[in-house]
Amino acid sequence: MAYYNWILAFHVMSFASWMAMLFYLPRLYVYHREHAEKAEFVEVVKIQEYKLYKYIGLPAMWATILSGLWMIYLMPELFESGGWLYVKLLFVAFLIAYSFSLEFIRVKIGDNPYYKSGKFFRFYNEVPTLLMIVIVIMVVLKPL
Repeated sequence: MAYYNWILAFHVMSFASWMAMLFYLPRLYVYHREHAEKAEFVEVVKIQEYKLYKYIGLPAMWATILSGLWMIYLMPELFESGGWLYVKLLFVAFLIAYSFSLEFIRVKIGDNPYYKSGKFFRFYNEVPTLLMIVIVIMVVLKPL
């Protein structure tokens, strides 16, 4: 168990990296959509979107999931410490679904730069913040 805190530290760092992608990628979609008529600009943004998702976001998501599962494996009694873990895991599932939706959108907007509106992406950009708030409250305060 001496290395549990090392796994926890890795989990938090992975989560922070994953959240960075979740916060920034929809912002790139705003730029992509609102400057769709500028082909050269869009090509640069498409490269940024791809690299952000594939090289930062996806590995960070899997690192977060795997380190979280490892911690649960090492401390299964966490499931007996109240409902907070169940709520956290539910909202993590929503965050995973949101993450995969960003890849779906990346492909769609790559094919059609007029897919959705800038306003839609500005709104969609707030989803991970709301999910993160619940996740952090569950982990830190354990209200349930």
